[in-house]
Amino acid sequence: MARLEAGENAGESAGESAGERAGAKPGGSAGDGSAQLVIRPNRVRWAAWIAAVGLLGVMTAVALLLRGVSTGVYFRTADQVAMVLLGLLMALGVLTLTLARVRADADGVEVRNLLITRWLPWSEVLEVSFPAGSRWARLELPDDEYLPVSAIQLVDGQRAVAAMRQLRALHAGYLQSHPSPGAPPDGGR
Repeated sequence: MARLEAGENAGESAGESAGERAGAKPGGSAGDGSAQLVIRPNRVRWAAWIAAVGLLGVMTAVALLLRGVSTGVYFRTADQVAMVLLGLLMALGVLTLTLARVRADADGVEVRNLLITRWLPWSEVLEVSFPAGSRWARLELPDDEYLPVSAIQLVDGQRAVAAMRQLRALHAGYLQSHPSPGAPPDGGR
């Protein structure tokens, strides 16, 4: 779920360069080497792995059993291999749900939802929220826009609450050290 890590994570796949084109912070890291918060969904990852293994198992079993069953259709070895490969592709598709991640530090936040990674400096984030009835958190941005944060999900319960507290603390730390121009020094209280 959420953990603090020092420095950059071990190298990511080629998806990082695609993420940089989609707005990720240059250098592929959410920070400058300082401690960072890394959040990943918990229950969805387990469910996705179970579903992927199940899909691959079912497709493999069907491929093996259909050759011996007299259905009026003749299954060849190529058909069996194709069914297993189809099961593998479906399993990989399900596993894309495990890619959601948030990395945040004092400078900003990097959000990866499925295949797109976007890095935002804290100066662009108005609020870290979890609206009532929503399935996951979101970052409120200027001009009534928002960025969904699918790594913090409702189904994770208390783990999601802890992740929201940590992410909000990083955002609040930035706001305290960088007050907006024209704002009262005490935050308007």
